[in-house]
Amino acid sequence: MVYFIENGYLSVGVDTLGAQLSSILSKKTNCEYLWQGDEKYWKGRAYNLFPHVGRLAGGKFVVEGKEYAMDRHGFARGMDFVLTAKAPSSMTFTISANDQTKKLYPFDFIFSVTFSLQKNQLLVSYKIQNAGKNTMFFGLGGHPGFNLPFDGGEFEDYFVEFDSECVPTQVFANEKGLMTNSSSPLNLENSKVLRLKHELFDNDAIIMKDTPKGVSIKAKHTNRSVRVVFDKMPYLGLWHMPKTDAPYLCIEPWMTLPSPDGEPEVFERKENIGIVKPNESFTSDFAIYINE
Repeated sequence: MVYFIENGYLSVGVDTLGAQLSSILSKKTNCEYLWQGDEKYWKGRAYNLFPHVGRLAGGKFVVEGKEYAMDRHGFARGMDFVLTAKAPSSMTFTISANDQTKKLYPFDFIFSVTFSLQKNQLLVSYKIQNAGKNTMFFGLGGHPGFNLPFDGGEFEDYFVEFDSECVPTQVFANEKGLMTNSSSPLNLENSKVLRLKHELFDNDAIIMKDTPKGVSIKAKHTNRSVRVVFDKMPYLGLWHMPKTDAPYLCIEPWMTLPSPDGEPEVFERKENIGIVKPNESFTSDFAIYINE
């Protein structure tokens, strides 16, 4: 079921399946900014990635000395969330551990996603609560896709602009979507701009670290833009379906990376893994700004 919030600037829809955004509609221009899930390219729209981001080596991981199997991007995106709070401009969706999740992930968790509007900003907030007796380990990330073009022109008329000059470090995955030890500087035009071409994604996502904490989709022919701010996430992915002319771009703030190739990854040793002690909680967020 899809629920909506709105203010004077935006109307936002969220599906209980995966607590996934279904719409970011401008009230000023009636423009739909969120990718609408055309199965020809990608049926998703804006997955919430928990308790893992990306692929696992062999589809498995190890925690507390025991091996578990889990699909790409974790299981939250396929679960039915419950609407647990609702106001005109905010709403919260929640899932918690059950017998099925325990087969995949041994922890007693409560995972909530809150969507709140303030003027032209949509804030996506995550809260992970540890309701069990053992320290909990998890990955987390966002995966929103945006329609391109969103104001005329073609996909390749648009570009990604970082909030400030930078030389991001691009980290590379192999053909299986698993991380390698390879990295290199990502050279940007004027140290800020990455011009969009479909071929950029022929080898899957562009994954970066050492970036400014804000990035925008822009074009020279329009004043409209989409900006994503991710102060609490150390990694950024840019993606559309590889080797296609897909008319969208995902801007993905990640707390953790996909696993490296080889043996199943031990969660307790994973870089930037989330850690929550019993009866405590962890919060993170990212924001989407629609500028017109």
